[in-house]
Amino acid sequence: MHRAFSQRLGFALLGAITLIVVVPILLVIGIIVARGIVAINWQFLSTMPYGGMKQGGILPAIIGTLLLTLGTALVAVPIGVGGAVYLSEYARDTRLTRAIRLAIVNLAGIPSIVYGLFGLGMFVLFLGFGTSILAGSLTLAIMTLPVIISTAEEALRAVPQEFRTVSASLGGTRWQGIRTIVLPQALPGIITGIILGLLRAAGETAPILFTVAAFYLPRLPRSPLDQTMALPYHLYVISTQVPGMPLSVQYGTALVLLGLVLSLNIIASLIRRYFRSKRQW
Repeated sequence: MHRAFSQRLGFALLGAITLIVVVPILLVIGIIVARGIVAINWQFLSTMPYGGMKQGGILPAIIGTLLLTLGTALVAVPIGVGGAVYLSEYARDTRLTRAIRLAIVNLAGIPSIVYGLFGLGMFVLFLGFGTSILAGSLTLAIMTLPVIISTAEEALRAVPQEFRTVSASLGGTRWQGIRTIVLPQALPGIITGIILGLLRAAGETAPILFTVAAFYLPRLPRSPLDQTMALPYHLYVISTQVPGMPLSVQYGTALVLLGLVLSLNIIASLIRRYFRSKRQW
């Protein structure tokens, strides 16, 4: 009787904690949707801003966010997955590798503004890229690398050792076993880490503030060395720096950013589910 009561009490506490976490998130999303949906139309999504950003659309900010996310993925995904493969499959358990793993975990907790200052010093000033998409993408890639490496390494380590043993017993090299067996089996977890990193990059303001974001740029970028507008910074600007900005435009911009992030998450979830259905363990 006491055990059954403890179990019911535990479930009740877990349910209450879940409601405490979920209800505020749903309220925030509901407020953004209710106040921002009135601003969403084809003109808002497909035209340039004008009139001090109080009129027109947010197309440059949407395109800029997509370009920065794509640039981040092109740099961070190969390096992050490659680093995870090395740490999981090749590196020995030494003090150096333990120190590297500890450094990766610590880097994941550094505030994003520190990465922005690093990107300003390294890519904008020292390497001479200027405030550009290239500098912003490299900064965001460095910021997302710890998340991608950590989650990808855990996904690789979760693959049973028997898969590697069978591959070696059939005459395959270590790389052949990793490429044809281990990586496909670990792909759902790797995709999870990639999307977590990219979603963080898509929603960050501080790193792009120093490296790429333009206050007002009513045109699309023409090269990786151009500046661009981005939804997070654009939302910050119209909310704090532009007097008289209609609330519907602010909430509409927030709704577009939220929709972009949720769309990327849904696409990643579908891809992850597809590969998970093919997993053999």
